[in-house]
Amino acid sequence: MSSSRVFSPLYLLLSISLLLQLAIALNPIFHECNTTSFTPNGTYNENLNTLLSQLNSTTPLTGSGNGSLGQSPDQVYGLAFCRGDINSTVCQACITSAAIEIQQYCQYKEEAVIWYEYCQLKYSNLDFFGQIDYREAFYYPYFNNVSDPVSFNTTVMKLLNIVEGEAIISPKLFATGTLEVGNSTTLYGLVQCTPDLSSANCETCLDWIIGFVPRLLYGKEGGIIMTGTCELQYHTYPFFTT
Repeated sequence: MSSSRVFSPLYLLLSISLLLQLAIALNPIFHECNTTSFTPNGTYNENLNTLLSQLNSTTPLTGSGNGSLGQSPDQVYGLAFCRGDINSTVCQACITSAAIEIQQYCQYKEEAVIWYEYCQLKYSNLDFFGQIDYREAFYYPYFNNVSDPVSFNTTVMKLLNIVEGEAIISPKLFATGTLEVGNSTTLYGLVQCTPDLSSANCETCLDWIIGFVPRLLYGKEGGIIMTGTCELQYHTYPFFTT
């Protein structure tokens, strides 16, 4: 007797949704490396490989992880985290990709960071835990312009300030929210800080990048600003899970 599995429309939709999430998770947005190199196959290289493997194993369990390995001058510090609304399966896929690609894009560099839509991974030969990092930063505006940039930008700033206030008191230093723009558009916003920051440093970092929104993303229907320790996103479509 042969048997076959019947897939419900809901199951197919969920499967397609997960595949799309994984596809996005495996595509880096940006990366940054310093110019100082370490010796291939040396002690620092060995410590880095071990630490990246540890972060790849531990981060998906709670959504974040950090640690250090070795002794100076070969000590390496690393941190990884996933976006606060992402499940462990997508988080695992993202961190696995990041651990591989950060070494490809920044081969033999003592310090590097790589950003994805759903996760971030960084390492350094210096202890960076708890410190605000403005050095590595980038922004990406979505190309469509809105019809009323003054009103739209006012709503963007209002929403980002609201979710910032929620994020800095959240255990994950993460928050999302929505606001209506006019009668037919919903604005979606998200902010997050790296889990090693204090609430006060998270607020300082978010204040800094939110302050750039009018200059870098003015009149755009969506955009991203990311640094080594905090990030923001907003769009006119739902891009996060609730």
